[in-house]
Amino acid sequence: MSLVFMGTPDLAVVILKAVVEAGYPVGAVVCQPDKPRGRECKPMPPAVKEFASDVGLYVCQPRRLKGEFLEQLRDMKPELAIVAAYGRILPPEILALPARGCVNVHASLLPAYRGAAPIQWAIANGDRVTGVSLMQMDAGLDTGAVLATRTVEIGPEETADLLHDRLASVGAELLLDHLPDILAGRGQAVPQDNERATQAPILTRDHARVDWTLSAAGLASRARGFHPWPGTETRLEGKRLKLFPPMIAESWDGSESPGTVLAASADGLLVRCGDGAVRVRCLQLEGKKRLPVREFLQGARVSVGQCLG
Repeated sequence: MSLVFMGTPDLAVVILKAVVEAGYPVGAVVCQPDKPRGRECKPMPPAVKEFASDVGLYVCQPRRLKGEFLEQLRDMKPELAIVAAYGRILPPEILALPARGCVNVHASLLPAYRGAAPIQWAIANGDRVTGVSLMQMDAGLDTGAVLATRTVEIGPEETADLLHDRLASVGAELLLDHLPDILAGRGQAVPQDNERATQAPILTRDHARVDWTLSAAGLASRARGFHPWPGTETRLEGKRLKLFPPMIAESWDGSESPGTVLAASADGLLVRCGDGAVRVRCLQLEGKKRLPVREFLQGARVSVGQCLG
């Protein structure tokens, strides 16, 4: 028996490590090609490649999921492909190749949050509960029948990076609990209810821009969901101003325009939203260090009535 693992970022490392430590034979690890990073744009390996190389696993980084790679995979005659945040939709030829198909570990309670950023959007939308799904993959984007789920509560101040780490561990446990049944052909998959499906589209830098017309609670949730990337930012006197969670939502009944500074003190920068106001206690002005509001106000000109954005 041989397994193929397909994944790229840190979340996938946690799951791959659990599979390896449980003694399952991983014949190949497939991940995205190295990508340029840093000021020098030097090609850097993804997290899965680093781990797989360290433990002596064979690593593949195909740019195309056809041709030579497909033949190479066919020669391996894998029993099962385990997929976790690989980053590309698998073509039908690969989905049909393993004897037991392809199983995906997805960080949401499907059919909620199909797509690339389920962890971030669950928090950004103010959800209190999320989880992990084990899915039998098909040709759609996270549309396959679900083999198992596990529910996880979202902490009131939890950010995407913290929830990511918890869900990675839960996903590894869920996979190991059900892997014996899947390999034995005993897995019972339940089709998803497509009418209840929601999407979790990939995040871009544009998502960092604050829309002050949103509610205070909504902005506070988005700040947690988009931390650490793409972050949350607005403009102060033409310069980029980064805002860091937690941002505290408060009630406010004034008639000020959204984005108006209502108070600027050691207790925080209070800013009017479409509904209520948010209190920001940690900021970073373009070209400066990240500072608590007390220190920030010593060097930045922020006055009541000033408009951000």
